[in-house]
Amino acid sequence: MRLRRENIDLPEDQGCLRWVLGVPLGFVYVPALFFCWLALAAQADPPDDIWREGVRTTAHVSIILCAIGLLITLTPVFRRTMGKWWYILPLLLAAVAYVRAETV
Repeated sequence: MRLRRENIDLPEDQGCLRWVLGVPLGFVYVPALFFCWLALAAQADPPDDIWREGVRTTAHVSIILCAIGLLITLTPVFRRTMGKWWYILPLLLAAVAYVRAETV
C-alpha cells in the first residue's frame, strides 16, 4: 500500500503566503535601496574629499543588506513560494552599489 502525501502548497494559499514572506524581504530591501540611493546621490568631486569613504561605506552596507536578503530568499520556503524576480532585485542593487563603491 502506497501512502499519498498531501501537497501543503495549495495554489489558493500562495497569494497570502507571498505577502507574509515578502514583508521581511521588504524590510531588508528598502534600506538596501535607500543606502544605494545615498551612495549614488552623494557627490565626492575632489580626490581628497572626506565624503569618499562615506560613499564607499554606504555602498558596502547596501551590498551587505542585499546579501542578507539573498540568504533569506535561498531558504526552501521562499524558493517554493516566491518568484524568480526576488533574486534579480538584490543582485541588481548589489551590482549598482559595487560599481559605485569602486568608481567613487
